[in-house]
Amino acid sequence: MPAERAGFTVTMFLVDVSPSMGKLREVEVPNGPNGETMTIEMTNLEYSLQFVKLKIQEMIFNGRKTDQCGVILFGTDDTDNIVNEKNGGYEHVTEYIPIAQPDAGTLAKISAIQPSETTGDAIDALIVGIETQHQYLTRKATWTRKIVLITDGESPIEIEDWEATVKKMNSLEIGLTIVGIDFDEEELPFHEEDKSDIKRMNESFYHTLASKMDRGVVGNAEFALQELSRPEIRQVKSTMTGTILRIGDVESRAEEAIEIYVKTAKYTAKAPLPKMKRFSRRIKMSGEDDERMEVDEDEDKTVWAQLARRTEFYIDRGDGATEDGVSEAGDAEDESKGEKVEKEELIRGFKYGASYVPCPDNVFPHLPTVKGMEICGFFKAENFKRWQEMGEVYYVFADPDSPMQQVALSALVRAMAAKQSKLAIARWVRTNGADPKMGVMWPMVVEDQIDYLMWVRMPFADDIRNFPFASLEKLVTKTGEVVKSHPYLPTEDQVAAMEQFVDAMDLMDAGEKNEDGVREPWFDVRLSYNPALHRLKQALFHAAIVDDLATHPLPPPHPELTKYFEPPRRVLKRAREPTEQCKATFNVREIPAKVARTRKDNHVRARDEDEDILLLDKMAKRPPTSSQMPASQRPASQRAVQASPSRPKDKGKARTGGDSSASESETEPESDAEDLLLSKGPHLPTPTQSPEPDPGRAPGRIIGNTYPLEDFRQNIARGDVVTKAVEDLAEVIKEIVTKPFASRRTEEMLQCMRTLRKVALEEDEIDAWNAFLRQLRHVCLEERPGNKDFWEHVQGEGREISLISKSEASKFGGASDVTDAYAVQFINQQ
Repeated sequence: MPAERAGFTVTMFLVDVSPSMGKLREVEVPNGPNGETMTIEMTNLEYSLQFVKLKIQEMIFNGRKTDQCGVILFGTDDTDNIVNEKNGGYEHVTEYIPIAQPDAGTLAKISAIQPSETTGDAIDALIVGIETQHQYLTRKATWTRKIVLITDGESPIEIEDWEATVKKMNSLEIGLTIVGIDFDEEELPFHEEDKSDIKRMNESFYHTLASKMDRGVVGNAEFALQELSRPEIRQVKSTMTGTILRIGDVESRAEEAIEIYVKTAKYTAKAPLPKMKRFSRRIKMSGEDDERMEVDEDEDKTVWAQLARRTEFYIDRGDGATEDGVSEAGDAEDESKGEKVEKEELIRGFKYGASYVPCPDNVFPHLPTVKGMEICGFFKAENFKRWQEMGEVYYVFADPDSPMQQVALSALVRAMAAKQSKLAIARWVRTNGADPKMGVMWPMVVEDQIDYLMWVRMPFADDIRNFPFASLEKLVTKTGEVVKSHPYLPTEDQVAAMEQFVDAMDLMDAGEKNEDGVREPWFDVRLSYNPALHRLKQALFHAAIVDDLATHPLPPPHPELTKYFEPPRRVLKRAREPTEQCKATFNVREIPAKVARTRKDNHVRARDEDEDILLLDKMAKRPPTSSQMPASQRPASQRAVQASPSRPKDKGKARTGGDSSASESETEPESDAEDLLLSKGPHLPTPTQSPEPDPGRAPGRIIGNTYPLEDFRQNIARGDVVTKAVEDLAEVIKEIVTKPFASRRTEEMLQCMRTLRKVALEEDEIDAWNAFLRQLRHVCLEERPGNKDFWEHVQGEGREISLISKSEASKFGGASDVTDAYAVQFINQQ
């Protein structure tokens, strides 16, 4: 099969519009209102045109002028083609879209194609497509030629002298792809029942036709649409750029220096996301020409205009501070807030502390760099830190037109390869006066072909930030003594458990078996795609080919895009036992995450640097005594003693014990407290030591079922677990009201709800409250056992305990989607 010339292609689409293409079919679409799969009706023509539009959309997406296409319809009521004009015949074949670079108008024209009332001959369309393409490419013999035939195979065709057509297509090196609607696939689960005789004969002929061609294939339309959603890497041919590779000081010691003329080209290229343009609904402004805005009077049409960004600078004189104001076209900027300043009057400034230091552009002149690549030295490959690679990788070839330069570079490459541990540090300046970039070069020797270098950018020393960490395996006291045993040092059992856990997660033998029966690695970087890039591309293509996204939602991503989202089952099964062993050895338990408390003015307190100090650098603290613990974390016996005023003796004992502990802690010298980390290990919390859990609190919660309101208020006072406290109290209320004898705690639960609603309103947890109240109503009235009596008490509270509405939320700077009328209706409905 001859190789295709990427970037120079003309594709002819031959589309069957015979009456049979108007037959309706049911197509499954995902993402229904409740997540179910829906079916919609469309004609075979609409279904097959999706393939054409997706292929054309790919050409538009690539944006190459040398990627062109044309559309020919067969089975039309009229006849319009170059073969009929010259020789007659070939009727009911129409050149619908002439060959050109496709654009958005091309897709619109294809969407307007409708089935006709006349049958057409696919062979006639094929011959017209060959002649139309050949005439257009008379002076472009090097271009790649493709023809795509879309049909359902239900129309009769004349198959006389088809061998001559195949011979001509092979001589012109034309590739033929036949996309059949409901065609059978032997290796795939596509098979149509009750197939007509004429379709069976035509399908067999198409397979014979494709088999006689050098580049021919027959496929099923459904499978072809699935394959179009398969992620593919876009091949980009990099342009070679000339430069000079220098070794040594060319200016001072020219006799010892070497200059080699080389060419550079990209080996890898970053695939950028498509550029998005911002649009806004156009509104008729006062004094605007009525003729230009006539379309706005139609309520069914919306005019959108692209936004042009405009940047303006203002000086805020209100409090003496200087700020930059940025506005966009269409924004109503209040210029009275500051004095407008032209960009030419501004100078660059750098922030130093709380102020800005002016720094004109001419303060730091550019380095007088010279174009070229300079090798600064060599180092061992074992010292190469792969994680410091930056950006794209480049080829460095010798000048293809100079054999002497090729010999010189080959000598350098082979000398580096002979010293297998040698890599080069190279400084690259693209143009005179440009900023230099440092990189690493390594040799590549391809026997009997070519020797070249690879270059990848590396950071400067000033760009690397070093973060020293204390040793995890060695602890040393202030006196220099090495501690052998400590809660912060791993034991032999912990090390062994972790090694087994890591070995069980090995993916190098988790893939499929090869021909020799050996399992291959599970992850292949060549088959791993960027989900964000390809999913966005799929969404853009889908939106371009459908008229209504509500009836034609975006299909799910291709399995190739998500196959690495989940680990292989074989590894999960193998790692199950080591995981449980690690949990038991390290005493792993869930700790509620700290959530930054949102203030009423929508500001979040910034974390101090001291809050992130390493654990081993912190001053050790004694574990709190029972009297210093929050009530929800105390042992159940002591909490019950404190809650009962009828037992003063026990209460006094608890208080006395707490005071003695506090006094001991207060009298502890600070120097001794610092030594607790190492010298007083038994006092530190170890993996096997934990406070006695609250029997009324479910695992993972910070609100218990015994004293929920007290626990809630204490956690809210902390300020960093507001969201977690709101969620946990909501769950506790739903659990308590559905348990037996819940009527005894009705007033307590109502008080919890009042407090919860107030906190949710003030702390911007409005959505959490509204969701909880809806769930509570469902639990009380629709689920079993339910609690209708409790919901009646909730209704008795009235509007004060109903859903939080927009007007209430706006007073506290929050947002809600509930109106006042609906909030009243919700609390009163039965």
